[in-house]
Amino acid sequence: MTDRPLHYQTITELAAMLRSGEVTPTGLTEHLIGRIEALNGPLNAFNLVTADRAMAEAKAAEGLMASGHDLGPLHGIPYAVKDLYDIVGLPTTAGSRTVDTAVKTEESEVTRRLAAAGMIVLGKTVTVEFAKGIVGINHIQGTPHNPWSEEHCVPGGSSAGTAVAVASGLAPMGLGSDTGGSVRAPAGLCGTVGLKTTVGRISRFGIFPLSWTLDSAGLLTRSVEDAALVYQILQGEDARDDSTVGIRPEDVLGALKAGAKGLRVGIPRDVFFDDLDPEVEKAVGVAADVFRDLGATVENIAYPEATAAAAMASVVNGAEAAVIHEERIKTSVDQMDPIVGPRMIGDRDHLATDYIKMLHALKTLQASQRETLRDVDIVLSPTTRIPALPVAAVDESLEIYLDYAAQYMANTNIGNRLGLCGLSVPCGFTSKGLPIGLLINGKPFAEDVILRAGYAFEQATDWKDKQPDLSWAA
Repeated sequence: MTDRPLHYQTITELAAMLRSGEVTPTGLTEHLIGRIEALNGPLNAFNLVTADRAMAEAKAAEGLMASGHDLGPLHGIPYAVKDLYDIVGLPTTAGSRTVDTAVKTEESEVTRRLAAAGMIVLGKTVTVEFAKGIVGINHIQGTPHNPWSEEHCVPGGSSAGTAVAVASGLAPMGLGSDTGGSVRAPAGLCGTVGLKTTVGRISRFGIFPLSWTLDSAGLLTRSVEDAALVYQILQGEDARDDSTVGIRPEDVLGALKAGAKGLRVGIPRDVFFDDLDPEVEKAVGVAADVFRDLGATVENIAYPEATAAAAMASVVNGAEAAVIHEERIKTSVDQMDPIVGPRMIGDRDHLATDYIKMLHALKTLQASQRETLRDVDIVLSPTTRIPALPVAAVDESLEIYLDYAAQYMANTNIGNRLGLCGLSVPCGFTSKGLPIGLLINGKPFAEDVILRAGYAFEQATDWKDKQPDLSWAA
């Protein structure tokens, strides 16, 4: 065990403590529930805390361990669930008051696999309504509070509550989803690790959809190794999500600690580095130097496909969201969040011809980038171009909100459109003490490479060991 408090230990550290008897699943779960009860009021990370259920699951995990049945490194570890994932016996609200909140009778494939690995559900976390928003604001259930500032700053979204829960020591891991940056942006703004997987790696069955084409499952953790451990369990084929059919699982743990020596790092300054906050630009420059020191080859590259993807309108996810929410838009749009409802109405204006053209254009860019990235292993950039700003400044009007949303999503959205996998890791702090994220993009289905690179960077720095001062919330 490190000198960090129990609630800031990583999954890897907690797993060792559970097996040494230093802590038990019930003791760990009880500790985290107590912390949630003490801090969730001001942080607003969870919209549903399942304390009794969590303790029952912890006792079951403890019983298995006592009888000699060890389910692996996640056994006995509690976690948080973005309120898009269906769990039997719990409602899924998707951050909205327009959704049927009857308890679910079918389990998402992701939470089913985590339960089989012995993990313990602490509760559901606040998401932007229908996951439609990168900033993290929710006027219905409340906007989670970025734990790094006493002033209410944006947490990033749409996996806002999950990011806040992990960053503030309410859970060592949490589930998210990513359609335009909804895992990586909150991870970057809240100082956690965030893994966005390639569509097809992890089943989306039982996850409330925003875009069938672009949605991907993801997770937020306190370390890259933790992300690799969870990802290793979650990946794999599921016939109920045809994007996963025929995709063979990979071993990401075998080469995780192989180091960065020999990696070819590309930095595309023609698009990802536009209009950067100076402190963000400086931190990412220092991060690039870390990779050089670790023996990687770091070079500026041209990435025309990224430039083209960045310039596209949000036709694909907008049109698909309009179909998913067709009836809801007709009957309940006045009950939606004021930053979501008007955009849902606008989504109906996309023409079928524009949608089909955009799908074709994205496929063309994805094919073209194979040559562009042929001699590149990873692509480095800032996760978000600007740090977390006060909620009051971002939420003055829909027009102002949309302007800031475009800035927060500018870099991450490219990865979704080009089918990349991506990993956000902490790489510094602003003069105001707000986290800065480094985005490590990888080619489609190269999660093993980005996790290896992220682990090497993490081991060479101490950013993951920083903790927010939550005295203001106590």
